[in-house]
Amino acid sequence: MEDFQKQAIHRLWDKMTASSASRSLEMLDTVLTQLADLVDAQEAYWMGTLRIDAIADTDPVSGWRARHNYYLRHTAEREANRKEHYRRLESGQIDPSILANIQHAGHFRINIKHEIVPAAWFESEFYQTLFAPFEIQDVIFVATPVSPDVESWMVFERCGKTQPNFGEKDRQLLDYAVRPTQWFQKQLTLHHGIYLAEEKLTAAERRVLSGLLTEKTEDEIAAEMGLSQSTVHTYCVRICRKFGVRGRNGLISLWLGENQQ
Repeated sequence: MEDFQKQAIHRLWDKMTASSASRSLEMLDTVLTQLADLVDAQEAYWMGTLRIDAIADTDPVSGWRARHNYYLRHTAEREANRKEHYRRLESGQIDPSILANIQHAGHFRINIKHEIVPAAWFESEFYQTLFAPFEIQDVIFVATPVSPDVESWMVFERCGKTQPNFGEKDRQLLDYAVRPTQWFQKQLTLHHGIYLAEEKLTAAERRVLSGLLTEKTEDEIAAEMGLSQSTVHTYCVRICRKFGVRGRNGLISLWLGENQQ
């Protein structure tokens, strides 16, 4: 790894540490952008994944499902592609890289797509339908366990017919950059209602949650969102119920790691 790359990662860590919990989604943009630049990736996205214990024993992917996807550059085409991936998974048509990636669930790991799928896969209908339209040449997956049943994934894609595959230098760079940031990965899964929440948070609830993690009053949050105070309070009650905490102080304690379940 070059010294300038280490320095860029150290500056990124400083930004992450200085950023408040309420801005974790904004910081996700910064992290994905800067890491994508470092490994020369044209697309990046984050996934919060959850293992559903009730179906784990009979499910081909051991109960693991992506509960939330966040694309650095979201498009309608990408969203349709994501839904088709999920439709196929539920019907038993599973991307072999998913099977390879979950083999070591519970451990920090970095996998490169061209290393974990057979060469013939790049000529398959699966690739031609779901990857070729975006000219995806290779993918590198960085999975961070947050709990036995929750993982935070950062995924980087090289797109363009002349792009080279990812390699060992890219793996080492992302290992150095991401492995120490489990605290940030946990923040992301908390913010999306994946870790500890009994139900997934809605988009509106996530916006209210961002406000609750600051010093803003419910009235101020309501004004900022263009909602009534009573509506915001209802959201607050729902959020606390989903996380199993009592009131705003309970939420803040949870974010600070003082109220683990």
